[in-house]
Amino acid sequence: MDDQPSNKVPPALAQSLERYLQHLSLERGLAANTLAAYRRDLTRYNRALQRAGVTAPHGITPEHVGQYLQDLARGSRETPALSSRSVARHTVAVRQLHKFWELESLCVPNPARDIQPPAFGTSLPKAISIAQVSSLLESIATHSPAGLRDRAMLEFLYSTGARISEVVALDVDDVHFATETDSDPVVRLFGKGSKERVVPLGSYARTALNEYLVRARPGMASKGKGSPALFLNQRGGRISRQSVWLILSKAAEQAELGVEVSPHTLRHSFATHLLEGGADVRVVQELLGHSSVTTTQIYTKVTVDALREAYLFAHPRVN
Repeated sequence: MDDQPSNKVPPALAQSLERYLQHLSLERGLAANTLAAYRRDLTRYNRALQRAGVTAPHGITPEHVGQYLQDLARGSRETPALSSRSVARHTVAVRQLHKFWELESLCVPNPARDIQPPAFGTSLPKAISIAQVSSLLESIATHSPAGLRDRAMLEFLYSTGARISEVVALDVDDVHFATETDSDPVVRLFGKGSKERVVPLGSYARTALNEYLVRARPGMASKGKGSPALFLNQRGGRISRQSVWLILSKAAEQAELGVEVSPHTLRHSFATHLLEGGADVRVVQELLGHSSVTTTQIYTKVTVDALREAYLFAHPRVN
């Protein structure tokens, strides 16, 4: 069941998938990006089912499901093999789809009930050192409006641990600066599933953001149509995720870090540096917007490894 381009998915499969996606959107409140990922993965599944001769959910067997996932892992001449992590993601999506179809009596018994995702090793988040973060941020020249924006944006990413999708979605009104009654500036972030959290804003990020809002954003905004977005592009519209990636990549190159850096690297570094500084894992969980502390605890493994390395290097009676 390779993933060749094909005709439209049979109506019964397409309509059943739409019911599930509506459920994810309306009842579970998934974010637009997450919903788009589900749609992409499950449409691929439906097209593979069509090529296997399946026209409706009730015609799917465990063999169809297993063959599809095997084909994802093996690849073909037209499509490369997916990594174990990607196959696991597809597996989870297919299992959740069939669970919903079973509840809706569209596919009984559930052919994906006993399908298990492939095992893969736990990959630790990649963080850069505090010195590297400083070099990265200080490499950005602030003599132009774009430079002021770029410095403010990257300071903001590291100060808050925000996801790139959360930062580009921010509006000016989501940032609350200090007032006479409240001396602590905070920012409202909207994470996965539109869950809102409030995160403090550090002094470096606050200073850089103030500079951008006063000296750069008004000129950028005058070129657009009055966008409420916090971070604007040169045309006065909301900046894109791709632009943030390019800005960060350029800064990393200028800083000569010698490592690959992404917006998520700053998020990982934010979490790692907090834990290394003694922050409680539950606090870091809230700041990152993780629904489960288990997700956050992977960072404790990073800090334990760092402690072990320092111990082995420095203790006089280790070697």
